Amino acid sequence: MAFRDFLKVQKQGLEGLASVGTIGLHMVSGPLVGLAIGYFLDKWLETSPWCKLIFLFLGIGAGFFNVYLDSKLLIARMDRKKQTAGTETGARTSAETGPGAAAQAAANGAQAGTGQAASADDTAA
Repeated sequence: MAFRDFLKVQKQGLEGLASVGTIGLHMVSGPLVGLAIGYFLDKWLETSPWCKLIFLFLGIGAGFFNVYLDSKLLIARMDRKKQTAGTETGARTSAETGPGAAAQAAANGAQAGTGQAASADDTAA
């Protein structure tokens, strides 16, 4: 394994760790902020414990909503990486086999679609 490959794998691991850390932070920070807002409103308005409860539940909802948004973003990023990896593999394969092989494969596919099979004698002529 080359050093660049090692760094690439390391970078992917750190990106995954950062995504998971962000999701965990959103799960904790939403309810804490909601609880803090409710606490200070209860203290100011003397309505204990109602504002605490209301804002705690709002914070929990906000935390779950942020996790949902982060998960959608993470899934979209993973799909984008899969698509680019598939494109790079396809480009590498056609570049390695050359343009003649790609044209031959297309011709074979066209003949297969019409019910005609291409034999080795047909392609050599």
